[in-house]
Amino acid sequence: MSLVDESPVNSSSSDDFAAFLDGELELDSTSDMVPQQEEDKEEDDEDGDDDDGGDSDDGGGGDDDDDEERSLLIERTKRRKITLDGTEEPNGSTSHIEQTEVLEVSVKENTCTHPGFIGGMCVKCGEKSDTQSGVPFSYIHKDLRLANDEIARLRDKDLKSLLRRKKLYLVLDLDHTLLNSTRFSDLTQDEGYLMDPNDPMQDVLKDNLFRLPFMHMATKLRPFVHTFLKEASNLFEMYIYTMGERAYALEMANLLDPGRVYFDSRVIAQGDCTQKHQKGLDVVLGQESAVLILDDTEQVWSKHKDNLISMERYHFFASSCKQFGYKAKSLSELRSDESDTDGALATVLEVLKRVHSMFFDPELGENFAGRDARQMLSVVRSEVLKGCKIVFSRVFPTKFQADNHQLWMMAERLGATCSTEVDSSVTHVISTDIGTEKSRWAINENKFLVEPRWLEAANFLWKRQPEDKFPVKDIKVNR
Repeated sequence: MSLVDESPVNSSSSDDFAAFLDGELELDSTSDMVPQQEEDKEEDDEDGDDDDGGDSDDGGGGDDDDDEERSLLIERTKRRKITLDGTEEPNGSTSHIEQTEVLEVSVKENTCTHPGFIGGMCVKCGEKSDTQSGVPFSYIHKDLRLANDEIARLRDKDLKSLLRRKKLYLVLDLDHTLLNSTRFSDLTQDEGYLMDPNDPMQDVLKDNLFRLPFMHMATKLRPFVHTFLKEASNLFEMYIYTMGERAYALEMANLLDPGRVYFDSRVIAQGDCTQKHQKGLDVVLGQESAVLILDDTEQVWSKHKDNLISMERYHFFASSCKQFGYKAKSLSELRSDESDTDGALATVLEVLKRVHSMFFDPELGENFAGRDARQMLSVVRSEVLKGCKIVFSRVFPTKFQADNHQLWMMAERLGATCSTEVDSSVTHVISTDIGTEKSRWAINENKFLVEPRWLEAANFLWKRQPEDKFPVKDIKVNR
């Protein structure tokens, strides 16, 4: 895949985008067209200007394509204008003039709503505008902006099509979720073998480790990613959404999906975001009720937490561990990796399958209206720690409102009940110090005493973890 600044002219609503370029988007009614307009439409169809032309197979969408699109819109606008010019028929009849007057009134009554713009030109009427209204969809076309009403219409149409195929939407982060990248200059001495083609580990890393000299970096795909994408694509229409630059995003998409089977042009990068340092579904042509998100960073999805599945970060390279303040050696330095069968992607795939199965449950019938994938996800998540009652000890800062802490909220999302005081119904005390009053109570009452990582592990692995693997350490002994 070439690293270009603009993406191909296609999307999850590629048929509608073909209609954009035809200038036929959301016309009020073809039945009101005068005979001359009908003839123009037939001529256009004979020229091959139909909806099937929307899926472009080229990789660029360059200046020539832009000029052609604008020329097409201008030509259509001229045709409509010609139809409005009252010219006398050869036999002196004024019927055409009368018809024109009626049409002029109709045109005034049906003012264009400007559903979208390409390069400042309305895709429906061809009128130019200097305003920057609407939402930019530059990953579909570098000059495309759509009005909110048109976005809603496209989402509704696309959702109906998707539901007929028993699919939902899945938005995937790149870094630390599907892969891990590092600059050559950041490789440590223990990682030197990664650049040695004769090292025995190269056979193990084959098809998953990529050295990209033109970008001065190396990328390691997360174990199980190929199987994950293949199986998830049967259940979801997938997007890539990264805070990385577009050139990087396209190259990573090429590594993950060289045949453009899974994502096509649905690759959203930093420059496509409408809010700084935040990701949003406003640039995804999918209804929020049918979207699931995989990302290792919850904070960037502040408006869509109900759609989000938080991923355990994939730290293959040492620079990644350093970036997040981890003191331990990285997987690459240990010449190790995540498990294919028990790793993060294998685990989350089962969650996705379950949510999909619940959404399309045959017992609920074939009418999918009103169903919400976020509700199904919430149900699955709430079963992880169902029946557990948790008290925290020396986990939150002094005078901190306990129920506002992320661990408290995480426990509740996982189905646990949280309390600030111990009683006989408490099953777990989560603590950072074995010497606290509540920790001693847990030991005396034979309750589970675990460190916070027990809760975090349950959150990432979607299963209650063995408590004996997360013992609370004695701070005095560690000093």
